[in-house]
Amino acid sequence: MKPLAHSLHAAVDRRWLLPLAVGSALSLLLLVALTTFPSPFPSTSTPSSSALFVEHKLAPTPPSPAAAASPPRIAFLISGSAGDASALRRVLLALYHPRNRYILHLDAEAPDSDRRSLAADLASHPAIAAAANVRVVDRANLVTYRGPTMVANTLHAAAAFLWGHAGDGGSHWDWFINLSASDYPLVTQDDLIHVFSKLPRDLNFIDHTSDIGWKEFQRAKPVIIDPGLYMKKKADVFWIPQRRSVPTAFKLFTDSWIFATC
Repeated sequence: MKPLAHSLHAAVDRRWLLPLAVGSALSLLLLVALTTFPSPFPSTSTPSSSALFVEHKLAPTPPSPAAAASPPRIAFLISGSAGDASALRRVLLALYHPRNRYILHLDAEAPDSDRRSLAADLASHPAIAAAANVRVVDRANLVTYRGPTMVANTLHAAAAFLWGHAGDGGSHWDWFINLSASDYPLVTQDDLIHVFSKLPRDLNFIDHTSDIGWKEFQRAKPVIIDPGLYMKKKADVFWIPQRRSVPTAFKLFTDSWIFATC
């Protein structure tokens, strides 16, 4: 009986040799074909980061030797609303440095008397009056948190820093920082300027990219209504059920903050 059992076991083992050999040969041929011949399918690899970020396509102008040797200047926008005049002044004095530039914006919900009082108070401050580097916006806009009016207010301030008051030419500055009356600095301006003086002046802390990913559905397609665009009283933004298609006449870009200061 033992020789018969041994013969049956050997026959069963030999029965699997042929499929195993055929499978191994096919796998080897497939591996050789994949590594030798080019793929007939187009590549779907993700483009490199240099193709996604717009900064890589720009040729920054090198700063002049005089500008590179001098300490940097920082332009601050400090925004507030009704009842924020004293907080706005507190933040300004905590952030103040004669080299920097400042724009203070109390939105249209605050009474005009608050803007006049704030401007008069700052004009009587000896250091601020001597440097003449603080401007209080007298023609304020209504700003809605998270709405387009908030973005527009920031862009208006950046334009004012660039072009100056009434288009008379803006002063030189290196970085723009947007704050609110509820913010407060964690470092002194001397320390901040010292740190920034070690950085290249063309360094941007916002990465702009056309690879918007999930933001296409959650940011680009929803329709958001900002009451600050057509009302005199502040109200929160709201979304409508309808969605829009992604525009084809231009490309959407998004950004991500990679640095926080103050």
